[in-house]
Amino acid sequence: MNDKAQYDVVVVGGGIAGMIAANRAAQLNLRAVVLEQGGAEKYLCNTRYTGGTFHICLREITLDEETLRQKIIESTAGFVKPELALLIAREGRRVIRWLQDEGMRFMRASASEYHKWVLAPPGRSRPGLDWEGRCGDVLLRTLESRLVSRQGAIVRGARARTLLMKNGRCIGVVAERNGVATPFQARAVLIADGGFQGDAELVGRYISKRPECLKQRGAGTGRGDGMRMASAVGAALVGMDRFYGHPLSKDALFNNNLWPYPYLDSLVTAGIVVDASGRRFVDEGRGGVYVANAVARLEDPLSAVAIFDSAIWEKAGRNGLIPANPHLEREGATIHRADTLDALASAAHLPADTLKRTISEYNDAIAGKRLQSGYTPSRQTARYEACPIATAPFHALPMCAGITYTMGGISVNEHAKALRADGSVIAGLYALGSATGGLEGGPEIGYVGGLAKCGVTALVSAEHVAAGIGQELQ
Repeated sequence: MNDKAQYDVVVVGGGIAGMIAANRAAQLNLRAVVLEQGGAEKYLCNTRYTGGTFHICLREITLDEETLRQKIIESTAGFVKPELALLIAREGRRVIRWLQDEGMRFMRASASEYHKWVLAPPGRSRPGLDWEGRCGDVLLRTLESRLVSRQGAIVRGARARTLLMKNGRCIGVVAERNGVATPFQARAVLIADGGFQGDAELVGRYISKRPECLKQRGAGTGRGDGMRMASAVGAALVGMDRFYGHPLSKDALFNNNLWPYPYLDSLVTAGIVVDASGRRFVDEGRGGVYVANAVARLEDPLSAVAIFDSAIWEKAGRNGLIPANPHLEREGATIHRADTLDALASAAHLPADTLKRTISEYNDAIAGKRLQSGYTPSRQTARYEACPIATAPFHALPMCAGITYTMGGISVNEHAKALRADGSVIAGLYALGSATGGLEGGPEIGYVGGLAKCGVTALVSAEHVAAGIGQELQ
């Protein structure tokens, strides 16, 4: 243990994970400081923008532990480590109780199971971005006030650059403030600075060859600093090629009323998605997050087009709290409509013969119940109904991939301790929330839930540090 430490805990990042961890540490009588790269009073981060829904794999977060554990394993196709699945399933409900004790209110946003625990006041219920005075903003301001009352601190404008190590143990971090390198010594460092979605170099390396073609659905402030620092001292990085996001109108790239909502999930999971050749390239039945990842991996991520008919537009298109129909068109999204497929192909600049063949094969596969056998790419139907494209006018909607946060990051154990590739822990170093890897993603791009992941890893990491004070952190 470093007896000369300035702090017991230094937290890198002032989002939900970092602020919960710092407060929990302070509750346990630890000296805690948060280093936040943003300099503004209301510094931007994904938590400011959040809709505030706490769920686990789109199931209610307070369900019984075994149900949630199995759902996590199923959703990630076994990618998540068993001990981490158990951790999230067991501790998720405690995050709700802890936040309530801190003064946060919850509401039911809809009849959907996963909308039972949503932060109040609620997020915006119409297209575009409007976060001030809403759930995520209130959460961060509340937690900062709590931290200060507990003699903790937040240092703004401090971008963490290098971990301080001694005999294989992390003993602090060097942060850059106003161009000056400032060391913050600590008994433990908790990396909670989010994913790397805001760093074009890392996104280009792991997610998409064309990072400039992706739309940031969050604040874009996650730059992967914590991952880089941890990797430099031997931490393993896992699952770096997946992200949480949604397909958006291509016009969201320049029209701020088209992000973060409405997204296109209800349309792409009922119809089909084609590339510039007019061919399908993804199993739309796996959901919007899966489709967004597939679009990002295209040679040209801006070539994807959602194809559907008027029946889909009028039925599936009206699903959701901020439905695609009528909000997309109302906010200026490009939607091509035509009474014939030839005319639709011309309007969308797609090869007519190929598009018509793609739609015919799709409709035939539905009629012959061959979507999962002898049809390429195959199409799952367990979660979403595949609807024929048969009723004019036909629709074509140019798309882009909206990226909210990256799912990969620092490998951790059930205490959120950073791990090396051989599974050994790096003493004194923890990773939380979207800075972690191995909790989401995998071949199915399993979405577990960003807020639940942040809250659970924050609580258990702070408690593990407290338990280790006075003895070597192992």
